[in-house]
Amino acid sequence: MSAALLPLGANPWIWHSPVTYEALGDVLPRLSGWGFDCVEIPLENVRDWEPAAVTKLLDASGLAPAAVIAVMPPERNLVHTDPLTVQVTQDYLRHCVDAAHALNAPTVAGPVYTAVGRTWRMSRAERTAAYEELRENLAPVVDHARAAGVRIAVEPLNRYETSLLNTVGQTLDALTGLPEDGIGIALDTYHQNIEERSLPDAVRRAAGRVFHVQVCANDRGTPGADSLDWPGFLSALLGEGYRGPLCIESFTAHNDAIAVAASVWRPLAASQDSIATDGLAFLRRALDTTP
Repeated sequence: MSAALLPLGANPWIWHSPVTYEALGDVLPRLSGWGFDCVEIPLENVRDWEPAAVTKLLDASGLAPAAVIAVMPPERNLVHTDPLTVQVTQDYLRHCVDAAHALNAPTVAGPVYTAVGRTWRMSRAERTAAYEELRENLAPVVDHARAAGVRIAVEPLNRYETSLLNTVGQTLDALTGLPEDGIGIALDTYHQNIEERSLPDAVRRAAGRVFHVQVCANDRGTPGADSLDWPGFLSALLGEGYRGPLCIESFTAHNDAIAVAASVWRPLAASQDSIATDGLAFLRRALDTTP
């Protein structure tokens, strides 16, 4: 199987947070020089970068925009919160959609439901009500995205970062009734390795709804330097017809804000650059040998 079938990308969070125009100016030429095809572009704060300026950086680097990554700090929530917070969060997500449209990025991906790190216990009835509330509050964002030709990819997170959506099955349940061409799932091997009994089975369960994929080792480090079932995972993705990007998402322990947010308490590789370059080499080899 040719690696060309799946564009390979990386996230600037490997080096920087927030990801500003200046950070992108540093990272994009290096990703291009190493041979990446695309790049994720996080939008932590709406003024971190302007689409017109970033488009010029992308054009100069030859990289495609894989996705705009939505970020959910404590003040952004769509469930179990007050109406003003819902409105502010919807406005932020619509801004992400507009930015993706301006960049010609196909997807807005991320945990677009509640703040990362926010957890609470729910009975079955309370969970059902929370999913109903999520659908109601996501619907106008999805409508906005469909009108812009952008898809929303909802990322389930591990149990320590959310209590709302941990598995593919829960995410599919939560999205029931929303337009399937407008909203689907973003898979992240780090979270799925914690929450799913089988990475390949999780992919197959999400068949046709996987809009974006993030990859890293089971410890958040370099893909391939780990215990994950990469042959099974990649074979399932390709077998189910996924042809979108695989983007390496890792984080630096040298940035106080991102280290605390992502619980990165130690270096995850010999260098941040090696997470990208060694991960890229591994993914190419793995795709080339995937039946």
